[in-house]
This record gives sequence, C-alpha cells and structure tokens, in this order.
Amino acid sequence: MAEAHQAVAFQFTVTPDGIDLHLCHEALRQVYLSGLHSWKKRFIRFKNGVMTGVYPGSPSGLLVVLVGYMSTTKYAKIDPSLGVFTKLSKHLPISKYVTEEGQRVVGGVLIGTGLWIAVTFVMRNVLKYLLSWHGWMFNRHGSLSFKTKIWLYLESARPLMDDEQYKRMEGLAKDFEKNMGPKLQWYLKLKSWWASNYVSDWWEEYIYLRGRGPIMVNSNYYAMDFLYVIPTSRQAARAGNAIHAIMMYRRKLDRAQIKPVYLLENRVPLCSAQWERMFNTSRIPWLETGFPLEWYFGFLPYSCFSCQCLTLRSASQLMVLNTIPMCSSQYERMFNTSRVPGVETDVLQHVNESKHIAVFHKGRFFKVWMFYDGRLLLPREIEQQIERILADKSEPQPGEELLAALTAGDRVPWAKARSQFFSRGKNKQSLDSVEKAAFFVTLDDTEQRYDAENPVRSLDSYAKSLLHGKCYDRWFDKSFNLIVFKNGTMGLNAEHSWADAPIVGHLWECQTVINSSLKVAKALADDVDMHIIPFSEFGKGLIKKCKTSPDGFIQIALQLAHFRDKGKFCLTYEASMTRLFREGRTETVRSCTTQTCDFVHAMMNNKATREEKLKLLKVAAEKHQDLYRLAMTGKGIDRHLFCLYLVSKYLGEDSPFLKEVLSEPWRLSTSQTPLQQIDMFDLKRHPELVTSGGGFGPVADDGYGVSYIILGEDLINFHISSKHSSPETDSHRFGSNIKQAMLDILDLFHLDNKANNK
Repeated sequence: MAEAHQAVAFQFTVTPDGIDLHLCHEALRQVYLSGLHSWKKRFIRFKNGVMTGVYPGSPSGLLVVLVGYMSTTKYAKIDPSLGVFTKLSKHLPISKYVTEEGQRVVGGVLIGTGLWIAVTFVMRNVLKYLLSWHGWMFNRHGSLSFKTKIWLYLESARPLMDDEQYKRMEGLAKDFEKNMGPKLQWYLKLKSWWASNYVSDWWEEYIYLRGRGPIMVNSNYYAMDFLYVIPTSRQAARAGNAIHAIMMYRRKLDRAQIKPVYLLENRVPLCSAQWERMFNTSRIPWLETGFPLEWYFGFLPYSCFSCQCLTLRSASQLMVLNTIPMCSSQYERMFNTSRVPGVETDVLQHVNESKHIAVFHKGRFFKVWMFYDGRLLLPREIEQQIERILADKSEPQPGEELLAALTAGDRVPWAKARSQFFSRGKNKQSLDSVEKAAFFVTLDDTEQRYDAENPVRSLDSYAKSLLHGKCYDRWFDKSFNLIVFKNGTMGLNAEHSWADAPIVGHLWECQTVINSSLKVAKALADDVDMHIIPFSEFGKGLIKKCKTSPDGFIQIALQLAHFRDKGKFCLTYEASMTRLFREGRTETVRSCTTQTCDFVHAMMNNKATREEKLKLLKVAAEKHQDLYRLAMTGKGIDRHLFCLYLVSKYLGEDSPFLKEVLSEPWRLSTSQTPLQQIDMFDLKRHPELVTSGGGFGPVADDGYGVSYIILGEDLINFHISSKHSSPETDSHRFGSNIKQAMLDILDLFHLDNKANNK
C-alpha cells in the first residue's frame, strides 16, 4: 500500500561526533519547485488584487495623470506641490534631504496621485449607482413597497384558492401588513445596510445546509454530455482529456482569466459567484485505514483557486462591450469545497490548496496526483493513470465498495458516523484525500448514450444514472462528480448548496450505518420516475415568429399540460437568477398566474374562439415576462418572505401568515438550463455539439420536477421527474401532455411548421 512508502526531505541521527545530516536532493528540489510555484501564484493574485482594487482606475491611468499633471504645471510655471512642501518645510527639515527640484517632483507625484484617487473614487461610485438601475428590463422603474409585495403574493395565490380560502388569506395578509410586518421589515433593512446581500447567507444555510434528508435526488442535480457527438468511445481517453480540460479551466479561474457570463444572448454578464465552489468541494460528515491504491508519482503540489472574484474582468468587459457586469464572488467555491455533515446543520468546507483528484472504480477509491515537476499532466499522461486504474483487478476492502452510500442517505447518521469513525488517524487522512480533492471522478462500469433509434428509453436511463447511479458509486457531498461511462459518454452530478470516500479496512463497526444509508438511498432512487423528451417538432425559431418569449411560451404550455394531467392548478416554482446583485443566487417566479389560468380554461373550452385564446395567451405571456423581470431585479416576493420568516423566528414571534405562506408545497418545480454561457465553441457552426441539458428530482412527493433546455432553433429537451409512489403523477404521461400542449398552443398561430423551418 502507498502509505508504506513515505518520502522524507531529510533524516538525521545523533552520533558521538555530532549530528549527521542526510539531505534528499530530489525532495529539496520538489520543495523549491513547490515554493516557486506558490510565489508565482501569490504574485498573480496580488497583481489581480491591485488591478481590481483600483478599478475603474488603472496603473497606466495613474501614469497618464502624473505625466499630464507634471507637464501642465511645468508649462504653466506652477508649483506642482501646490505649496505643500513649503508648508511642510516649516515643521520638517525637508530641505536638508531633498533638493528644491526633487521637492517639486515628489510634491507633484503626491498631488497627482491624490487627484487620480479622487477621480477613481468618483467614477467608481457613479458606476455603482448606474449599474444599480435595472430599468432597462422594464417599461417602468421604481422599487416595490413592502405593501405591494404582500399583495403580489395574494395575486399569485388567488388562482389556487376558492373564495373562502382567499378571503381568509387576505385577512391574514392585512393583519401581517399592519402589525408584525413593519417590525420584521425594519430588521431586514438593517441587515441590508450591513451585509453584502440580505438573502444569500440565510438562503444557503436554511434551505440547503440545514436539510436533514438525503441530498441525492432531493438536492443534487445532473448535467448531460453532448447530445449527438462523443469524441471517443475509449473511457480512459475521454476521462484523460476531460480531467485535463477541467484542470486547465481551474488554472484560468485561479488567474482570473475567465470571461464573465452574459445575460440576454451574451450581452449582459452574469454573476459567477456560485462557480467558486464547483471544484474541490464536498458536503461533509470516516475509518481506520487508507486507500487500497494511491498514485504517488512525485507530482508537484498545485495550489488551487482561492477567493479571487472576477470583478476586474467583468468591469473591463463593461467598458469595452457597454454591458452590465454580474457579481462574480461565488467563483471561489468552485474548487476545493466540501459539504460537511452535522447533526443539526451541514457546513461548507473550502481549502486553498488541492493538487489531486479522487477516482472511484468498481468499489475502490484512488488518489491521483495531477502535477509533476511543477506542470500539469498532459491528457495522455492522465489517460495512462486512468488506464492503470481500469486495469487494476484488486478487490475492494471490506466495507469500501458501499462506503459512499453514507453521502446518499440521511444527514444525521452520516454526521454521527463521521464523528465516530473518521475524526482521527488514517481514516481522517483518507477522508481528507477525498474531500480536499479538486473534484471527484467516477469511472462507471455501465454504458449510457443517446440512441436515435430509441431516444426516450436511452435518455431516461442516462438521466437516472447521473441523478443517483447505484447510490454508492457517487460521492454526493462533493461539489461535483465527473462521471465517465464505459463507452466514453460523460456527465456531472453536482451538490447544490455551494453557484468523496476513502477505503477502510476495519469497517465492520460502521457497516450498520452504511447499510442503513444505502437502504434509504436505494428506496429513494428506485422511487424516481425519470423521463426525457427530445422535443423536435419545433423550437425557439418558430416560437419567436409567434412574437412570444420562448420561456413564457414553455411555462404556459407546462400549466396547460399540468391541468390536463391532474385536472387542477398548483403552486409553480420557476427559478430566476438574481446575479445582477452582489452574491445573488435565485428568486422564484410564480408561473401559475390568474392570466395563465384564464388562458388554460379557454383552451379547455370548446366554445372559446381562436382569437379569444390568442388574446389571453398574449396577456399571460406578458404577465410572465413581467414577473421574471421583477424577480431578476430584486423585486420578487419569495426570498423576501423567507427572510421575514427567519427574523420572526429569531425574535420568537409566530406569524400565521408567514407560516402558511412557507408551508405551501411546490408541486410543479421548473427551471430552464442556460445553453453555452461561455463561448467555448460556436454552436451555430457546430450544432452537433449541443448538450442534452440536465435535471433534478421532484420537490414534492406528489409533484413534478421539470428542467428544459432550448437547443438552437429547432429542439427543446425536457427532463421530467416524479415519484412512482405517488398515485397522482406519471412522468411519461406528463411528458405526453407537455408535447401536446406545445403543439396546441403553436396551432393557435396557424403557422406552417415545415415552411417556417425552411
């Protein structure tokens, strides 16, 4: 085992003649290279910190100001120091040490620098206030009052209640608005003045980290590979290239060289704060030994990305492209972050250094170093390490194969087992090897791929494998798992709380906990009803010809499909980003509106004319777009109500209104997967490189989870999930209803699909 081969930098023994020192030259060389690399990284970070700190000013701008100022004062025959040195000379013996000409130069530099700082400060604040205006998304602008938000909630709840229920809720809202609401609002205003974001920290803690149920299916989500193209069917080659590409991406993040993401067809950059924990991240709650195989090839330690936001790049892009930058603070947790389980709440653990990855294959865990002699391994070199793992025929040690099931079950048993078995010794070292890895890789021994001859079954199987696998072959606490299947197809499983397992030899004491977690996880995984629809009848191109927002069109179709599926409306969640704001994450768009319900009723009424239906559709689509804009610009209601509820709990006061608002289940949870947020390749020239998108599990036991991705002009992929145990839901049935609803709405416009596609 690798633990038996420990390398030391030097050894010494005490002899009668003194201390005999033996140096290991190779070890010292590695120490030197490691230090050199570390200082290079620190210099790059320091430089980026300076450049970001003085934005929108720049060192070159300072030089221009100084040269211009000194030249102007010299030409005008004015003292550059503006008399500063004359005044100082009365109190300090400056003239003894600095010549008169030197005094003028130093004084000019000081005054010029002060002028540059003042101009930069003014520009910075002007820019800040300009970017805080989001009226470009609206025909109107203005903040929403507390009272308005309360009544916006009532508006969203109206189509889901009968008259008696609504009257009761209206009474609760009026009482809350008059009595408890203003007091809670005062505390939130106080927090907004003090904190960088009054929602994000509480949202992360209470919505994600305090959840005690399994994060597999319930929280983690997945992302698929290219839909039509697989570069190679060789598992090791695909893994080697993908791992190298991800590590190169991490290096660019470390150096703040990644372009920001843009909103509105790559014209407005999005906050990338959530990316910071994508890599080197685990969600944590280990035993008494290490890995069966660890690859130690003398690879040089590599320092991973630390908390360096891309504010500078975003801001510089702003000046060039005249666009609006988004907060980038979440980038720092993309790497080296783990979710650590606790009895009451989990915590996110982020480390600054990570020079290896953790790999799982056939029940065994491997630690693979990514650097040698100060350089990142080449794709072929990584491929060779993967080939050695695939060729290894050793059996898992007792308990090792199922160990990752601890991350798939309930959080409390995992937290207790972690504290009892993984808090010291080799068990802790083994756990650290997984949790402090750059990311986790699973070499899956199954084959998954989109099959054009059987698209539904192939994609359903592919999605279920990415969402939960075998429940013990994914480390669900890690920020993300890169999953490479036997036939070269890839995918991701990502832990949601952030925008993992060593082997154990003496594991019999922990077997009960592992088996219990696996039982819970398998029951949850077996209950998932997953269905993928490659909807190719039409796409974004034809929807735009209807002069309707594609997202609004799809959301209204989902409401029509759901009503046909269940015969009723339900509270609907659509995720909207709020990354126009510092550390912004998401807000809710309540897609089930009175206007949408009116349209659905008209579609179900055979007596309603086509013109009436079109008119109602237009009103519903405009309403949806307005709600989406409100959510994006910080005027949504759900995060505000959530924070008000937390304040009421901190104050020990009970609000019937807030309690009822936050207890309502989201029986239809939806999200649009953005396509190609970063310009890595040209999809217009290479449409075959589109991804299949990703998805997530249902939020409610009797509800649906729907993720959709708009691929080019003529394809939309829907990812639908529900639970077999619910008699009310059926993912395949709902998929058929979605397809029919899309076609029925398009038919209102009397467009010839084929003609328009041509």
